[in-house]
Amino acid sequence: MDRFSEMQIFVAVAESEGFAAGARKLKISPPAATRAVADLEHRLGIKLLNRTTRYVRVTDAGQRYLDDCKRILAQVTEADEAAIGINAAPRGHLVITAPVLFGRMYVMPCVVAYLQKYPDTEISAMFVDRVVNMLDEGVDVALRVGELSDSSFKALKVGTVRRVVCASPAYIEKYGLPQHPNDLSEHQIIVASSLSPNVEWRFLENKQSKIVRVKPRLTVTSNDAAIEAAVEGLGITRLISYQIAPELQNGQLKIILSEYEYPALPIHILHREGRNSSAKVRAFIDLVAEKLKADASLN
Repeated sequence: MDRFSEMQIFVAVAESEGFAAGARKLKISPPAATRAVADLEHRLGIKLLNRTTRYVRVTDAGQRYLDDCKRILAQVTEADEAAIGINAAPRGHLVITAPVLFGRMYVMPCVVAYLQKYPDTEISAMFVDRVVNMLDEGVDVALRVGELSDSSFKALKVGTVRRVVCASPAYIEKYGLPQHPNDLSEHQIIVASSLSPNVEWRFLENKQSKIVRVKPRLTVTSNDAAIEAAVEGLGITRLISYQIAPELQNGQLKIILSEYEYPALPIHILHREGRNSSAKVRAFIDLVAEKLKADASLN
C-alpha cells in the first residue's frame, strides 16, 4: 500500500478512535485498516496507536504524526482543486465554528443555504462559547466576535456588534430607568455564565474605564436564559447586541446606558488556508460574508 493511503487510513482510524469505525469511513475492511496502520508503524519504527479491547487512542508521537498527516492531506486536496481550476464546484467536508447564539441565529441559515446550493459538500458545525484552536481541532472556517489574537490566520471583517445593557419596557416602567452605571446597585441584575456572587461590568465614562460591581439576583449559565428572564421583566442584563436583535426589533427589550458603552466589537471570518484556498472554503466564506454584511443588526 502506498504511503498516501496509509496516511488516510491512519487519520480515519485515529479520528474515529477505532479500526472498524475508521474502515467504515473509508469503505474498506477492518483487517485492511489494521494491516495498513501496522505496516505504517513498522516502517516508521514507532507506536502510533494504543489499542485496547474498548478503544484506540493516539500516542504522543502518534498525535504529532496525526497533525502532520492532516496538514499534508489537506494540502494535497488543495493542490487537486487548484489544478481543476478556480471555477471548480465546491465539494468535500468543511468544519466550521462560531459562538453558540451567533451560530444559531446567523450562521445556521448560511450553512443550510450552502448545503442546498452545493450538493457535494458536507459540514460539521461546532457552536461553542470558547475560542477553538483551529489547527488542533481541524477547523476550516471560524466566525469570531471581538478583537482577534490569531494573527497567523486570514481574516475578513463582516460586521460589528456592541456590548449592551438592556431591560424590558415593563421593568423600566416599574423600577425606573438608571441614568448612570452607579445606579445599577439599586436594580435587579441578571447575569449569564458567571458563578461569582459579585460581577464586574465595565463601562466607559469620559474616555476612562469605569468598573461597576453588581450583585445578580439571577445567575444563569446561558445567554438564552438571561434573555428570557429580561423579557419577562425580572431585571437588567448585559449581552452582545446581536444576541437580542429580535427582542430589540419587536420592542421586548430596550438598550439602556448606551452613552457609557465601549466601542463596537468587530466580527471576522477566519480561515487558515493560503493563496490556493479550496473551492469549498472560498464558496462558504463568500456566502457568509455577503449575508452578514447585508444584515442591519450587524452593521
